[in-house]
Amino acid sequence: MTEQQIDEESPADAAATYLAGLGERLRGDGCVVTTTSWGGHRVLIGSRSDRRARWLGTKVELFVLAAAVPEVDQSSIAGFTGWAMDYSKHLRSGLPGARNAASVLPALVSGSVQQSAAEWAALDARFLGTTLNGRPITVQTAVPGVDRVSMYRGGVTVGGLFTRHVLEKAALYFP
Repeated sequence: MTEQQIDEESPADAAATYLAGLGERLRGDGCVVTTTSWGGHRVLIGSRSDRRARWLGTKVELFVLAAAVPEVDQSSIAGFTGWAMDYSKHLRSGLPGARNAASVLPALVSGSVQQSAAEWAALDARFLGTTLNGRPITVQTAVPGVDRVSMYRGGVTVGGLFTRHVLEKAALYFP
């Protein structure tokens, strides 16, 4: 007979706990929070829009789409990123390009994130057309209380005016 520690959190529970905390952080920052599904997984969606004079009056919409999965590999984060960006394209308000920009933070959360997936997420931003950019995120929750977040934190050519804003929000949502 083997003994198990009763208070030990499973990897699936740790990912679900992280998503619940993400939802609270999104709500706390004034995001509208909803859910949908992707490949049989519940997807948490947070969205907000901001308009600032220093952006020459351009409205920036930010979409966060996050799901807990058993394992993240390069194929799953790439597939989720493509799906999230396409999905966000339909959530946008206003005309794309007409002083409306959008950024997407597609995130997969798991107790098991392959190194190649984390490297792919941190490699570069992804684009859909000229007014929608995405910064894929992997979150590894393998050790309770210690989360490893991988994402691209550099600048972008298209939408570079909003990079600082998007990175500040990403740091708030994915500590």
